[in-house]
This record gives sequence, C-alpha cells and structure tokens, in this order.
Amino acid sequence: QVQLVESGGGSVQSGGSLRLSCAVFGNTYSTPSMGWFRQAPGKEREGVAIIDIDGTTTYADSVKGRFTISRNNAKNTLYLQMNSLKPEDTAMYYCVVDFRWMGPYYNEHGGLMTRYEYNYWGQGTQVTVSS
Repeated sequence: QVQLVESGGGSVQSGGSLRLSCAVFGNTYSTPSMGWFRQAPGKEREGVAIIDIDGTTTYADSVKGRFTISRNNAKNTLYLQMNSLKPEDTAMYYCVVDFRWMGPYYNEHGGLMTRYEYNYWGQGTQVTVSS
C-alpha cells in the first residue's frame, strides 16, 4: 500500500512563492508517475503538473512558466515549486502516484488530463493566495 503525505501549503500574497512536498511511503520499488492536482471550492478538480514514468514533465497551461515539478527518487519525494502565485491558484493541492504510464494530454480548454485515473492520492494541502 502506498501512502502520500503532503506539506508546504500556506497563505501568501499575490506574487509570492511556495514549495509543496510529497513524501511517498510504501511500495516504491519502481519509479512511478507522480503529479499534482488541485481543487478550488465550487470548481472541478484539475491537473497541475505531472512527471511521468519516463521523466517527462507536463504542465497545465495556467501554470506554465510559474510552477516547476521535480522529484528526488532517493528520498521518494515529489516537489512543486510555485512562483508568481495568483489568487486563482488558491485551492487544495493533492499529490498523486501511480505505477502505470499515465499518458498526459490537453483537453480543448488547455486543461491537463491523464489517460487513467491516478490510484494513490494524498490528503491534500491548502494553498491560499491573497490579492
């Protein structure tokens, strides 16, 4: 069983930065596909950034150039560096893991989608950006 523990959320002003971390515990014998999703109140959940099994990274159009996803395989930890934060980035952020190739793609609105639903989800960490 895989468990994910996120940290690093908080409240910042517009233009500020935060770094989210996600520690992965459990069966990590193979390098998984990992990513971040977010959900704001009253809105649908959306993909933010993915680093797939082959190491390729994909970002939602709304965060390109501002967010950077990375991972430290030796520490079984995933990161999301978020710069130039905007009020519209306010949401609960969830770390996700799966051991399949998730095949990210964009929908017609530039939203980040994956071929499959991620199997493992963290409990979420809140990010609040004030104007």
